[in-house]
Amino acid sequence: MVIPAARFVSPERSKAAPKLGIIAGGGTLPALLACACVENGREYFLLAIEGFADPALMEGRPHAWFRLGEAGKGIKLLREQGVEDLVLAGGVRRPSLKELRPDLWAMGFFAKLGKAWVGDDSLLSALIGALETEGFRVVGADSILADYLAVSGPYGTILPDDVAQRDMDRGFAAVRRLGELDIGQAVIVQQGIVLGVEGAEGTDGLIRRCAGLRRDGPGGVLVKARKPGQEQRADLPTIGKATVETAIDSGLRGIAIEAGGVFVFDRDEAIRLASQAGLFIIGV
Repeated sequence: MVIPAARFVSPERSKAAPKLGIIAGGGTLPALLACACVENGREYFLLAIEGFADPALMEGRPHAWFRLGEAGKGIKLLREQGVEDLVLAGGVRRPSLKELRPDLWAMGFFAKLGKAWVGDDSLLSALIGALETEGFRVVGADSILADYLAVSGPYGTILPDDVAQRDMDRGFAAVRRLGELDIGQAVIVQQGIVLGVEGAEGTDGLIRRCAGLRRDGPGGVLVKARKPGQEQRADLPTIGKATVETAIDSGLRGIAIEAGGVFVFDRDEAIRLASQAGLFIIGV
């Protein structure tokens, strides 16, 4: 898979910016960040997580691999590369402690974390704090790819009707409640009924699961937003071409996203596919 150079790059970045370490999970976000660095003349290094990062996207780019539980090894590699800034990018399924096989650094981290291991946002906030204690400056992907953030208003010409608007309102209220419990970032609502909330399977899994729960009449709406008080430098929600394709296949009628809080990738293709299928995409 080839990722084109990012068209939108933060104007704040310059050639004098510190070397960026990209801790790479799944998806295309790590490669998009690498492209933005190249376009800005900024040095970067990809630290790819085994079992999550896409090997094809690492090819031809400066990178090394490490296992998720080998945090000490990862930090050593980043220091050897002269990395100063760090960004956490891409999806990572949270493993069990048995799957992690943590090294000494990771064991110390989890010992200090205690009960905060239960919540994803608490875990990420603690991880960012620990990395900054090691001397790195953790930045958000949105500070580098700011123009990929959702904007307010429709993407394309299709607009939600009154029924869809009510579903959107209910969906955003539900996402806020879910976020307060640190559970998920997306829900699907159809005709006022919450068909499903995002779990460990992610957004595409949620959409497919709710396809079997679809009611007669107007289709449902996917609503996606940040959790209230979410650590802005990690785990921002995203949508893209694949999300739109899954939504179309599952009979949804629209996607509503939080303006300024959700990344929109493959924007032109997502709009084209949605318009052809009669599906709206709107930033709120």
